[in-house]
Amino acid sequence: MRIRAMVVAGMVGIGLGAAATGQAAPTREMLSASVFDDFLERAVESTGLPGVSAVITHRGEVVHTGGYGRDSAGAAVTERTPMRVASLTKAFTAMAVMIAVEDGVIDLDRPVVEQLPDFRTGDSRSDRITVRHLLNQTSGLADSTVDIRATESADSLEQYVATLRTARLAAEPGTRWAYSNVNYNLAARLVEVVSGREFGDYLRERIFAQLGMNESALGDETLHPAQGFNSLFGRWIARRELPGFLDASGSGGVITTAADMGRWLISQTGSGPQLVTEENLTVMHTPSPVRDYGMGWGLEPADGGSLLTHSGNLFTYTAAAAVDPTSGYGFAVLTNSAALHDDTYEILSGLVALSRGEEPEIPGGGRQWTERVLAVITVGALGLGVAGVLRSRRWAGSRESSRWWSTALRCVPALMPILLFASYPQALSVLMNGRTVTWAQLTYFPAPLSIVLLTCALAGAVTLTARLTHLRSLSSTR
Repeated sequence: MRIRAMVVAGMVGIGLGAAATGQAAPTREMLSASVFDDFLERAVESTGLPGVSAVITHRGEVVHTGGYGRDSAGAAVTERTPMRVASLTKAFTAMAVMIAVEDGVIDLDRPVVEQLPDFRTGDSRSDRITVRHLLNQTSGLADSTVDIRATESADSLEQYVATLRTARLAAEPGTRWAYSNVNYNLAARLVEVVSGREFGDYLRERIFAQLGMNESALGDETLHPAQGFNSLFGRWIARRELPGFLDASGSGGVITTAADMGRWLISQTGSGPQLVTEENLTVMHTPSPVRDYGMGWGLEPADGGSLLTHSGNLFTYTAAAAVDPTSGYGFAVLTNSAALHDDTYEILSGLVALSRGEEPEIPGGGRQWTERVLAVITVGALGLGVAGVLRSRRWAGSRESSRWWSTALRCVPALMPILLFASYPQALSVLMNGRTVTWAQLTYFPAPLSIVLLTCALAGAVTLTARLTHLRSLSSTR
């Protein structure tokens, strides 16, 4: 999905093991619920986020869970407020696949085409894609080689797979990492085919029910989150989530609560009810030879092991999670908002720091300052546009006797913001390694930046039009 990966991406590179630093490991007394609650209250106040829910677990216990702020309907956010967790869904999909592996109906290292006959692309190399490649994001499929707009028109995973008939591979399977939702939607469809059940039903029966996650579902049919928010020059605006190809997807369709996420985090540390063997849980947490990405989890170096992390970014909701298999701590922060500057990971990193007995920085101010600067640029661009129109007659008079190529060069500065705005989605796509960006997406959380670029483009366009109009008028009267 999603263009926030370029604007706000970042895994939390914080280790949880204090032994390597010579410090004593934090005790449970040091990590009381009130300590986490106090930090979260201060973080929500300083960031100005409209609504946040969070959970912290340690091995088999929930240390703290709570909600802060309100949703777009005015209701108080609690640990039981349904939230969209976007790409945190991928870890659930990976677990669904691994359960099917243990059932003997999916083989991680057999080609997908042998297990999902409907999967075909326009590239013969896709016959060598294995299920493991899908979950490790090393299949060779990439947004740049798939008709993403066609996938967005699908209303079922079956139709989604059918839209891949013209897809190409960006690399030989298993040789290059490329983050793409296509991989996990293919995996979800495979689960449907081998189980004979819709993917949402499979998650509910084999994962959510087994862990007691009774307030979790795939898609909006049973849970109905309130509209999320976008920040526009410092003001939070409630908006309906941008519709995608398929709400009930294997790449980002899960809706859950902080309370339920606590049960999920506990299972990911190997405590509480287990859905797969310890060996297979380790497999999901182990990076591929190509990239530090396991199966639905990114891996960051940490003292004594690796910190598992993942972000979830929609257009009106944001989520972040981290698990330390060594220490047994788990964290999830869910927010009902999306902005150019992401405070969610900063809050998560503060919780991680607290778990180490460190004094965390209170996040906040980044979003506010970013949007203030963009507001100033917008006003400045409007002023330059007005000035350009007012001075256009004098400009035309000074260029009346100049050579055409000299006049054309003088028009380039006014033309540049127009060209930049016209190529805006494509430029972001390049920065995001080919992930598809649409104009509709640019009207959501990137709206402040989009407005700046549009204002600059309009200023350049009216200035250029006024100059050329006066220049033509002068030429016709000579």
